[in-house]
Amino acid sequence: MKNSVKAVIVTGGLVMLLLIGVLVWAVAQRAESENDPKPQVLREESHVLDDGGADAVTVVEFLDFECEACAAFHPVMEELRQQYDGQITYAVRYFPLPGHANSMPAALAAEAAAQQGDFEAMYQRLLETQAEWGGAAEPNPQVFRDLAEEIGLDMAAYDEAVADPATAERVRRDRSEGTFLGVEGTPTFFVDGRMVTLTGPDDLEKAIVEAQSR
Repeated sequence: MKNSVKAVIVTGGLVMLLLIGVLVWAVAQRAESENDPKPQVLREESHVLDDGGADAVTVVEFLDFECEACAAFHPVMEELRQQYDGQITYAVRYFPLPGHANSMPAALAAEAAAQQGDFEAMYQRLLETQAEWGGAAEPNPQVFRDLAEEIGLDMAAYDEAVADPATAERVRRDRSEGTFLGVEGTPTFFVDGRMVTLTGPDDLEKAIVEAQSR
């Protein structure tokens, strides 16, 4: 076989391999894109405390249950929930911060309660009692187990949920998505998908009123 013919065959083979490689890469990229959707402020699995309906302003809070600022802002949020009842959809997402020993255990407790339909009851108790367990040097899961008993959860199911890696993964999904959305600290609020810069207690209400006028 002449060298020129061999060269053509080899070149054609290399081109074919290159095309196959490009095709495989394109398919892989498409699959990765489909399995890793763009970050969303609110997801179907997010915990909605108030559903104002299709025309309501959406308020999403990323919080850390051990964050003192979250506990301090909690009464403000509760007043806004009452004041704008039926006008806003309010949802909570997890964003446990590093350096808080009990932020992840608290989030696990909230998620375990959510699996029994009692997310808000645990959410309220965690923020109301934060001063009693926040700032500890070591995690104290028993504190949250006591709260679970207090609100009447099935304790066998609670213990199973807290120990289930899927529960921790659920919390991490919120944290990871919040990071992609630009969340750096807590509380961080989004109003109709727009991050709100909090400089004072009235900033969130201003953002809600502005969203209503749009």
